[in-house]
Amino acid sequence: MRSAEPAITLDDPPTLRWGILPAVLVSGSAVLLFAMESSWGYVPLVVGVVLAFVVDRPIARDLLLIAVGMGIVSIHSMRADLGWINMLVIGTVLSAAVFAPYAISRWGYRERAIRFELRGGRSWSTLERGWLLAVLVLGWLLLPWYFITSGAYLNWPAVETPSEIARLFVGVGFVGIWDELFFVCTVFVLYRRHFPMWIANLLQATVFVSFLWELGYREWGPLLTIPFALVQAWLFTKTGSLLYVICVHLLFDVVVFLTLLHAHHPGWLPIFLV
Repeated sequence: MRSAEPAITLDDPPTLRWGILPAVLVSGSAVLLFAMESSWGYVPLVVGVVLAFVVDRPIARDLLLIAVGMGIVSIHSMRADLGWINMLVIGTVLSAAVFAPYAISRWGYRERAIRFELRGGRSWSTLERGWLLAVLVLGWLLLPWYFITSGAYLNWPAVETPSEIARLFVGVGFVGIWDELFFVCTVFVLYRRHFPMWIANLLQATVFVSFLWELGYREWGPLLTIPFALVQAWLFTKTGSLLYVICVHLLFDVVVFLTLLHAHHPGWLPIFLV
């Protein structure tokens, strides 16, 4: 089987172009659509795509893919709700938000800009393996402090039964994997085709952090979610491995899951400092 080309290349990075204006509008619309849950967010989303077709047609095609995914996500509230029907709806909506841009790119544009390659073609370095352990330690130190002292854990329902605990675990993990498929492998990769690394990363992080705010990472949560979003895209650029960034995210999410249990029921898991 022919080996696939790397998902991200750092050679000859693109220079800044007029397409940055519509890109800022599209990414900025996430603040309204997700963080503020306002339908006014569709205005900059649509204007950004239309403007792109006027000033920078090459980026317009990719902005359309990003806008389609964001539009699909916005049709249903992403607030934490562990009801069976709500979880089914959210799972369907998020899956569609990843599949639609991929399908349009693959079979509409006949490109392979969006790919979900698990491995980056090389072994993980000692430093990269060490970061996996560091994520657990940092999560153990920071997440209980954030969730409990800020009261953000109240944005998730208290779970009591084994079924509810299982649904919380599956939900946290599913959304974590989806985050990497959409924000990194779709939004970031599409932006990276047109902008330097730092611009593409800031644009995707704006969408990523806005979504996490709607999900429940509120109060001073962005102090954690902004660097997390930026680092994940940077790691993907360095490793070219979707599997690696998913592993990092899921390790973090394991601590999120345990922290939420601890915050609602302190006597269940006395393993944290807070």
